[in-house]
Amino acid sequence: MQPSASSPAPSPAPSAAPRFDERLTAPRSWWAIVGLLGLSGGLIMFPLGTVPTLGGLIAATVLAGVAVSSYGSARIRVVAGSLVAGDARIPVTALGAAEVLDAEEARAWRTHKADPRAFMLMRSYVPGAVRVAVTDPADPTPYVYLSSRVPEALVAALEAERA
Repeated sequence: MQPSASSPAPSPAPSAAPRFDERLTAPRSWWAIVGLLGLSGGLIMFPLGTVPTLGGLIAATVLAGVAVSSYGSARIRVVAGSLVAGDARIPVTALGAAEVLDAEEARAWRTHKADPRAFMLMRSYVPGAVRVAVTDPADPTPYVYLSSRVPEALVAALEAERA
């Protein structure tokens, strides 16, 4: 059906499909450590017999796996006019300029340049990052620091959502 000339133009609504979606998964080496922790749990229980050894192996592996998986489940998304980082949801209208940080600059902003009032979703195993200024005068947060494997794509998504 074609819109008539008298009907108003559809209002631009934020898209429900994410412009950017990244999960900060834990590195593969951490999963090898999970296996070693499971083996350690089995060895601790070894003097008690076969069934306790298997129980210790399974329990330690599952517990370590849950810990690594939950730490690596942090997501960064740009969707529906908002930046969603972990549990935080910030409207793009409350954000200022976004800056791509290389590995060295990201490390500096995680350490000696860091502001304790900033919102930081950081993972030390992700070398790149993005720093986005918060322009909302009612918000005391000066900036948002987000670890990202593809910081250029995140900045581009924020700019596209803002436009």
